[in-house]
Amino acid sequence: MHVPDGFINAPVSVAAGVVAAGAVAVSLRGARRELDERAAPLAGLVAAFIFAVQMLNFPVAAGTSGHLLGGALAAILVGPYTGVLCIAVVLLMQGILFADGGLTALGVNITVIGVVTVVVAYALFRGLVLVLPRTRRSVTVASFAAALVSVPASAAAFTLVYAIGGTTDVPLGKVLTAMVGVHTLIGIGEAAITMLTVGAVIAVRPDLVYGARGLSSPCAQGAWGHPQLKLRVDGELVDAAPSRQATPAPGSPKKVWIGGVIAALVLAGFVSFYASASPDGLEKVAAEQGFDKSAEEHAAAGSPLADYGVKGIEAARLSGGLAGVIGVGVTLAVGTGAFWAVRRRRQHADGAQV
Repeated sequence: MHVPDGFINAPVSVAAGVVAAGAVAVSLRGARRELDERAAPLAGLVAAFIFAVQMLNFPVAAGTSGHLLGGALAAILVGPYTGVLCIAVVLLMQGILFADGGLTALGVNITVIGVVTVVVAYALFRGLVLVLPRTRRSVTVASFAAALVSVPASAAAFTLVYAIGGTTDVPLGKVLTAMVGVHTLIGIGEAAITMLTVGAVIAVRPDLVYGARGLSSPCAQGAWGHPQLKLRVDGELVDAAPSRQATPAPGSPKKVWIGGVIAALVLAGFVSFYASASPDGLEKVAAEQGFDKSAEEHAAAGSPLADYGVKGIEAARLSGGLAGVIGVGVTLAVGTGAFWAVRRRRQHADGAQV
């Protein structure tokens, strides 16, 4: 659902840019609290992984495809503030290097794809986690629901922006119905990807999932929903004290990081070749409602990586795969560098307070 140049007029694009800049500024401050020794090494990986999965358009209806937005996934894995920054990094790399999403519409895209999805998804996720049993399954179920709702919410947000600053006079009621309808279907795919990814990380290192950290402490049902050990004392059953050996200190996230990088490279470099070539939800609705003609040529259309292919390489499979690998590498490098810089500022601030 990357908004191209020309869909939204200049004043509203500037206003959305101000909103996006404000959200990024707030997220930079909030991310200092989230980027601890566990989240900091993984935040850049999350951005790179989302970039890779966004290349995998999947069919959702006749002649329509969808792809991951990633706001829910990022927020649950590394925190809502860091999640906004992850999506901003992805959108920036896509716009500058791959001519995907207009440069004048970057503020609109960060607001609609990043801020809205993160806020809606994480609010719903936290609410569900509070009322569901304290188990790993509850976390994955909550992630599914949060991701599902975040996508049509993002579509509705775009329609609102278009109602204010759209450059073509179209029936907004029909646009809203079409956008929310098709993106609800896309949301099912988003929810499945988010649930499977969160579930995979929880199965290996639950301590690395930001949205699940509060559940890792022992409770009446035992940690993560496992039955608490009982002892009979003077004829009464009492909870046994948790064994220190039962909860060993977590090790380095290096294995998770390496596995995630490999997965992102494989998805972007190989699996992306089999992605659906059908237009995504926004492109389809724009064509049906007649405002696709207002799209302008991207300022980076002449980029060597425009349209996710390496210029000069004729073989489509090699060109697309190499572009995907480059994209993953650049996003990983930029994201990791940015998040480590934020982490260092937190350390400096903590040291100044001592």
